[in-house]
Amino acid sequence: MSGQDPTPGGPARVALVTGAASGIGRAAAIALSSRGLHVVVADLDLDGGRRVVDALPGPDALAARVDMSSAADVADLVATVEDSFGRLDVVVNNAGVQRSGAVTEFAEEDWDLLLGVNPRSCFLAAKYGVPLMRRSGGGSIVNVSSIAGLRGGPGQTAYSASKGAIVAFSRALAVELASDGIRVNCLCPGWVDTPFNEPAIAFMGGRARQDAMIAATVPMGRQGTPEEIARTIVFLALEESAYMTGQALVADGGQI
Repeated sequence: MSGQDPTPGGPARVALVTGAASGIGRAAAIALSSRGLHVVVADLDLDGGRRVVDALPGPDALAARVDMSSAADVADLVATVEDSFGRLDVVVNNAGVQRSGAVTEFAEEDWDLLLGVNPRSCFLAAKYGVPLMRRSGGGSIVNVSSIAGLRGGPGQTAYSASKGAIVAFSRALAVELASDGIRVNCLCPGWVDTPFNEPAIAFMGGRARQDAMIAATVPMGRQGTPEEIARTIVFLALEESAYMTGQALVADGGQI
């Protein structure tokens, strides 16, 4: 199926969503399930993942505990997907961590954590997931980055570096996999109202200051919701965007 996404007319498609126990990942899992895909909900929080599976509206799904920075965990995860469903059509790499701080005060171990989880998780998902996607006839990878990967901000040097690496990785991987019928795109959300941003909010001095900043810098005057971002992920993951690959799509209320 070179150059095309698997379509609903064939076998039921399978999506793997990482970091899916809460926030954007949870919303993406629900949105993909509503489109008729089997969804594998992968997260360090297995109980949270199971609660998401219980809430999915679509066909059979499963929850899996995985550390996306661990090659052994990711290899086992892909094996579980194949054993359970026999194929893999969509990968949404949403797992990630956030830390904020001035560069002169930023802990080296936090730098290593951000680079060791955010881009590494996308790399490992591709390394171990692409062979199964090839056997499945192609598909789509959506790597969740951030507008922080496209522009900088105070206290965001490490986070921006980790998310910028995802953008560059996605663009290169798209070229590498195009002939396999596997599209690779990157989503760069702006501010989204989830607990993931708590370290950045604390660095800014609290929620009131964050609200004031958003009012002053985001033309739409508000944060996005996980559900809004999930709909954009579905667009990139499925046939609506069949002629898109190697793109970094921004969903930020007009901030950049």
